[in-house]
Amino acid sequence: MTSFDSSPTLTAWRALLAVAVVFVMLATTGWTAVRHQHSSAPRETALASWAKDRIAGHALPDVSAPAYRLAHFFATLTAGQQVALADKYPLVVGNLDGAPVTLRYRANRHALAQAESAEEERAQDTRLSPDGRHQSALRLERFRSMLSGDRQFLAFDPSGRGRAAEVLGDLDRAERISVVVPGVDTNLLTLERTGVKKNAAPVGMAQSLYAAERSARPGSRTAVIAWADYTAPVGIGMDSALGGLATEGAERLNGLLDALPGASDVSLFCHSYGSVLCGVAADELPSRVSDIAVAGSPGMRADNAEALHTEARVWAMRDSDDWIADVPNMAFGGLGHGADPVDPAFGARIVSANGAIGHSGYFEPGTESLDNFAAIGVGAYDSVSCASTDGACHREISGDSEA
Repeated sequence: MTSFDSSPTLTAWRALLAVAVVFVMLATTGWTAVRHQHSSAPRETALASWAKDRIAGHALPDVSAPAYRLAHFFATLTAGQQVALADKYPLVVGNLDGAPVTLRYRANRHALAQAESAEEERAQDTRLSPDGRHQSALRLERFRSMLSGDRQFLAFDPSGRGRAAEVLGDLDRAERISVVVPGVDTNLLTLERTGVKKNAAPVGMAQSLYAAERSARPGSRTAVIAWADYTAPVGIGMDSALGGLATEGAERLNGLLDALPGASDVSLFCHSYGSVLCGVAADELPSRVSDIAVAGSPGMRADNAEALHTEARVWAMRDSDDWIADVPNMAFGGLGHGADPVDPAFGARIVSANGAIGHSGYFEPGTESLDNFAAIGVGAYDSVSCASTDGACHREISGDSEA
């Protein structure tokens, strides 16, 4: 739901939900959903080779091992051995929770360069349809943008629609870390935008939040991650009304959080379907996650904040003309995402989104929504502006702005 700039009609949503109910009933009686499969050959090939390889006489670890085990493995290697693995297996090391952050940056830069080269060759294929040539040109433009300057990518996979995670700031030395979790239609081609919709895309959201956090607390060491490293639903379809992709994404998000360096507090900023993912992830979040802030949420797949089973503070906001308010809050047979987080009965801390316009305006500079996100991200809770409907949103928070 990140990229939707206009409101689908309430009638359309109800029609979708009606069809989805039928789908769920059929699925429970033996029908199965047909999923679009995307080729992941480059990474799959690398993973197969990795599984057979050795270094210094030792087998390489299982990539599904816990982050702490993978971190221990890399700690036993020399700097030269680490670099050799990153250069040989960039699509593996660059996405390996537990590998050193700077090594992942290096690996993903190699992977991006390889993807750029492959796309340049593909773009010259005369067998491509006009649409294929257009898509190839867009992907090539994206890879070149990602390779520009000294950008830092903590994850990158060009397979299918693609996934990535970009870091702003010094992740190793950060005192506070913020993770932006975007919604529907998140992929490599929508990772970033230019122009008036810049701050509606994951990278723009993160850049806007990073600047606001530095303004809110100058001199503080903050880092922000634009986390587009999950398979998001495409448009207003069945996947956006169900929780399957949120469940898969929640596992990936918790893998990232478990592997973050240091011991600094972490805040999650979850937009639209991203809030569904954060709700599913909540009960497995590491204890260092201090805050979950959701905006434009269709629900968190929980009846109330307590049912999220997390010690993190739960914040919620929605601006006055966000069309998501028209989406019915329901839950039936896995369909729908449950209670509205900005309903006072849900129990979240309801904060102001004054100044935000529409479903994608929460990260625009000059809005109270962005200022509130920044205050939460740096722990300046006294600076959070509560919504008029919830004067208790500061409950159980120390009066010390450093809390």
